[in-house]
Amino acid sequence: MCEESANVGGMRARYGTTLSRKAFLGATAAATALATLRARARAAMTGARIMLGDDVLLADAWRDLRDARIGIITNQSGVTSRLESVVDALRRNPALRVTALFAPEHGLRGDRPAGSYVPSYTDERTGLPVYSLYGPTRIPDAHMLANVDVLLFDIQDVGCRTYTFVSTMAEAMKAARMHDKEIWILDRPNPIGGAMVEGPVLEPRYASFIGLYPVAMRHGMTIGELARLYNEAFGIGARLRVIPMRGWRRSMLWNETGLAWVPTSPNIPTWQTTLLYPATGLLDGTGLNNGVGTAAPFAYAGARDVDSFAYARHLAEAQIPGIRFMPASWSPLCGAAHATEFHGVELMIADAARFPAVRTAVELIVAMRETAPRVVRPKRATMDRNWGTAAVREGIEAGFDTERIVRDWEPRLAAFRRLRERYLLYD
Repeated sequence: MCEESANVGGMRARYGTTLSRKAFLGATAAATALATLRARARAAMTGARIMLGDDVLLADAWRDLRDARIGIITNQSGVTSRLESVVDALRRNPALRVTALFAPEHGLRGDRPAGSYVPSYTDERTGLPVYSLYGPTRIPDAHMLANVDVLLFDIQDVGCRTYTFVSTMAEAMKAARMHDKEIWILDRPNPIGGAMVEGPVLEPRYASFIGLYPVAMRHGMTIGELARLYNEAFGIGARLRVIPMRGWRRSMLWNETGLAWVPTSPNIPTWQTTLLYPATGLLDGTGLNNGVGTAAPFAYAGARDVDSFAYARHLAEAQIPGIRFMPASWSPLCGAAHATEFHGVELMIADAARFPAVRTAVELIVAMRETAPRVVRPKRATMDRNWGTAAVREGIEAGFDTERIVRDWEPRLAAFRRLRERYLLYD
């Protein structure tokens, strides 16, 4: 990076004050093209098989931002394929002007626990204001956007409706429309792939920040595709531009992209965790523990005083594709369940492409209901909000089996699959 900066500095020194803006920008474009070629070479060295939306922006689309004041909604996951912060990469280009940063849940550095307050402050490293979108407000207001013409969104999602980053994106799109700003989405892979779509579609009466729109629990869409869906089908109407990836296919799981995984939040330390999150993340409010607070968050399912072997046998009988269950015991090192010993199963993924995570969530609850009925105590408000429907909780309470519960969400899921087809960007 020092070398590229030195090249631009050399151009300034060589031409002095007689260099016109057009000539300078042309020279800058040449330097940026060279930087892009070097970036692609570095990405190839790290094994990346695709260009992320931010890679494409840095290679080509940045020219459309030359006269704009740029605000960036991002966090530690907003990096290029060579792991450079999108903020640093854009600020390195002297033709671009970054004027503000915006932080989602977990903060700009991803170091704040789930649900905790994120403050606004001035970033010591860049000198830029960092406006919180998970504090007093979750939508950028007029003051935050006063010095911004174009908002960029570059955050890695995990492919599950309940993860709040896509809600932050939607609220930013609303703010862009309200305050007559453009918003660009720098697209990124869905780490759990774009082929499998499952789970209940959110019912509007259960809308919250962990689910704003009638989308399937596992939606099989990228953030750019979701933005297109939100903007048109759900009526946001922002001046939206999606910068697509190059080389990504719907069948790809994260490990097939060649990209390094950057933890998206404290409890999503590995890309494999994203596969488990739509399963055990949905155990909140059921009476089961999912291992959050351990070194393997979302890798467990169980409770106190449970026969781990009986639970594992019951789950094995369900013959769920792509997953195995191993009897286990664990004690969270932190959180509300700190030092409590739980017994149940550890989820071992055998075939990620076949693993139906949301169906597995139902199987885990139903199997526990059969193995240790006293454990399953659904909390109406929590479960209904998390699932986006009361039907799953009611089915559990009524003693329905997994097939019956899953069958009940299929008609709305089929309609969602048809709707999403209009907004897909990749084969």
